[in-house]
Amino acid sequence: MAVLIDGKKIAKDMRDEIASEIQNLKTNGIKPRLYVILVGENPASQVYVRNKTRDCESVGIESETLRLQADTSEAALLDHVEALNQDSKVHGILVQLPLPRQIHEGRIIESISPLKDVDGFHPVNVGKLMTGSSEDGFIPCTPAGIVELLMRSGNPPQGKHAVIVGRSNIVGKPLAVLLVRKGPSADATVTICHSRTRDLASITREADILIAAVGQPEIIRKDMVKPGVVVIDVGMNRIPDAADPKQFKLVGDVHFEEVSRFASAITPVPGGVGPMTIALLLKNTLKACKQIERSRFL
Repeated sequence: MAVLIDGKKIAKDMRDEIASEIQNLKTNGIKPRLYVILVGENPASQVYVRNKTRDCESVGIESETLRLQADTSEAALLDHVEALNQDSKVHGILVQLPLPRQIHEGRIIESISPLKDVDGFHPVNVGKLMTGSSEDGFIPCTPAGIVELLMRSGNPPQGKHAVIVGRSNIVGKPLAVLLVRKGPSADATVTICHSRTRDLASITREADILIAAVGQPEIIRKDMVKPGVVVIDVGMNRIPDAADPKQFKLVGDVHFEEVSRFASAITPVPGGVGPMTIALLLKNTLKACKQIERSRFL
């Protein structure tokens, strides 16, 4: 039976480290501040924002949320973002995705100052990641959280074959770049699979580390993994509860009961990747604060 990779515990360890750094900053009169914009009433987005606000408070990051109506225009949202770009007291800006149809997500992401883009989605930060010059940029939170999970759970990717199922701009692509870079937390051989991949199982069975990030409930089954694989399940899917059809339960992209019998280590859903994503958001906000405040004295 696989060892459980406890994302909640690892995220708490990271929050404790971040809180200590923030306490030191506050002794010098510096207060990290994150501003979140939520457009509309998407239930999942509201939960994410609430969790982010709670965790910000737990480490000493000041956070504020602007809640806008679902019919907010793109121009109005752009005005809000620009005001935050110019606000010297704001260190991090996060526009919660997805956005309503009338708003072009790409234009909003590009409007956020790269210096305050704590989600790591701005083309400038993506470019820094691709070229290996992301020391002063920001890495998307979920991929960075996955690398932390691997390292802190004693499963370094160095020299391993990592197979990623999913090619999104938020997880699959940036994670592939992170894992293929040089260094002790990388140096993996990486394969990306997707909806057009032929004979998916033949490839996933080659993985030493398998990351499932395709958004399909329990698509990874026992016949798709080899014994001893390390499994990171990014999926978060609501499906009817067999015990009570009127209720729903959360499952990942991996069939946990089947795959955990063959894996050496596996993340649960919930409680695996999710807490790490928020922990890395806090880390990026702290980093943005330190960089912005340092620049004031240059």
